[in-house]
Amino acid sequence: MNCVVLQPSYIPWRGYFHQIRKADVFVFYDDVQYDKHGWRNRNCVKSQKGAQWLTIPVRSGGCVTEGTPIHDIRIDWNRRWNTDHWKTLTQLYGKASFFHRYAGDLERFYQSRPERLVDLTIPLTEYLAGALGISHVRFLKSSDFRLHGNKNDRLLDLLNQVGATHYISGPSARSYLDADRFARAGITIEFMKYDYPEYPQRFPPFISQVSILDLLFMAGDEAPGYIWNVSGGIA
Repeated sequence: MNCVVLQPSYIPWRGYFHQIRKADVFVFYDDVQYDKHGWRNRNCVKSQKGAQWLTIPVRSGGCVTEGTPIHDIRIDWNRRWNTDHWKTLTQLYGKASFFHRYAGDLERFYQSRPERLVDLTIPLTEYLAGALGISHVRFLKSSDFRLHGNKNDRLLDLLNQVGATHYISGPSARSYLDADRFARAGITIEFMKYDYPEYPQRFPPFISQVSILDLLFMAGDEAPGYIWNVSGGIA
């Protein structure tokens, strides 16, 4: 059984959804430490000037401390970030071929007011996976399990509990995953290779590592072909 474990992120790029597509079980790793300068609460879209950040503000003043787990991070609703994000998306992509196909559903996410960051990013990611035609994956959260140990121990505990036999990870994990320990546990490891073609994009030159929204708005039903149906084959 193929399993992917990734931290929940805000409107992730296409590589994130490629991993979802390859999984039987996808676990949002939401009980690990929040990284203040990562992808949990921000991502890029394409503008006339290049990549433009969209960032969800989170509460400060002692709330986000060393070791705070992702699922405990609260959104700062003292700022109208949701209105600003939706306005930006509308301005940048309102004339894109497929913007209006997804606009109604997406706007409802931006009109919602969940207290916790994960209560927005996880359902939004699941919706976007469905928009890409992914329907076979079972989504879980690590915070729903009792896990023990650190790093490799904890990850192996999680994989064993969900019944994984094959673990799919990003390429950077080569530096810290103990392949021998995984093998002894009966779990094989696969490292992703991100090698995607360009697609029609507003405001050239092309930028690859932007939110999946960019690809969906530009390509619609053809979007999966620019992720896993590469060079005529299924990856």
